Amino acid sequence: MQTLYVELGARRYPIFIGNQLASHELLADYIISDQVMIVTNDTIAPIYLQQYQQQLQTLGKTVASCILPDGEKFKDLNHLNMIFDALLTHRFNRDCTIIALGGGVIGDMSGFAAAAFQRGVAFIQIPTTLLSQVDSSVGGKTAVNHPLGKNMIGAFKQPEAVIADMAVLATLPDREFSAGMAEVIKYALLGDADFLVWLEQNMDAIMQRDAELIAQLVLRCCAHKAAIVARDETEQGDRALLNLGHTFGHAIEAHMGYGEWLHGEAIAVGMVMAAHLSQLNGWISTADIDRVRHILKRAHLPVLSAAIPVDEFLAHMAHDKKVLQGQLRLILLEKLGKAIVTKQFNPSDLETVISENQAVAII
Repeated sequence: MQTLYVELGARRYPIFIGNQLASHELLADYIISDQVMIVTNDTIAPIYLQQYQQQLQTLGKTVASCILPDGEKFKDLNHLNMIFDALLTHRFNRDCTIIALGGGVIGDMSGFAAAAFQRGVAFIQIPTTLLSQVDSSVGGKTAVNHPLGKNMIGAFKQPEAVIADMAVLATLPDREFSAGMAEVIKYALLGDADFLVWLEQNMDAIMQRDAELIAQLVLRCCAHKAAIVARDETEQGDRALLNLGHTFGHAIEAHMGYGEWLHGEAIAVGMVMAAHLSQLNGWISTADIDRVRHILKRAHLPVLSAAIPVDEFLAHMAHDKKVLQGQLRLILLEKLGKAIVTKQFNPSDLETVISENQAVAII
């Protein structure tokens, strides 16, 4: 097991990365409350819920669970209320702990519930997808979706700990694994050119689920995110770089209906669009764009959007959280391995990028 820490001034919390981490020791060290609510979904619950319930009960905890339907389309206020219903039904108090046992959707909803229930209770992330292990479980951004925009309603809520168990990835479907690789590639593109080279050298083995390589890439991504969050916890500056491809990708998700495209699939296309706009700005070459497309394809990710009218695509982008004083800011690439937040782009180039990176049908 390897341990990283997210340093937040007077506060810090650990990220544990390893195999078979579903142990009494970690849970005992980071769950000091007597009441524990495990929030999971109906895909994960049959596989992992019972073992965590039994372990916590062995520790003398009062354990309840809230099982949500699986999927991005259920990441909304109505289903968030199911968590509050469960907490109140079981008479949980403000000393309770919420455990997020699942992927990014479960982590986001559990964290938001923890931020809001009785004005804040403790929570722990146990991410069960590659995407959540390398990205969404770390950093404390929690939210639910609105029909007009993704992650528009939420709060910052840091976990007490993140337990990234590589063993759970054995049951992860191939499509979900690929979606997680989009966020991995994002870290390389936005700030680590050497990591991009490493991914290019090892992609075939990674996609064949080489456990040692996967542990290395999870560690590297978490180290990048921990460093950025330590500098900018509430996204006032550098942390926005973590949204490379996301403004474009969120537009695809919102237009197609949440869950039709996996988050990582939409972000993959978004990164291609960001690279294309960067090239039109004169910052990177067409060869660089080809390199971005190639690494994404090797991870079995799409590089073209579904066919979406440009005006509708732009309307979705206008709801992005990075819009300030009515002006859209985007994360673009000065070079592969270095991203910036900028409003310096030609609106007509943006329209060109959207129209030229679409397919006739969903990829």
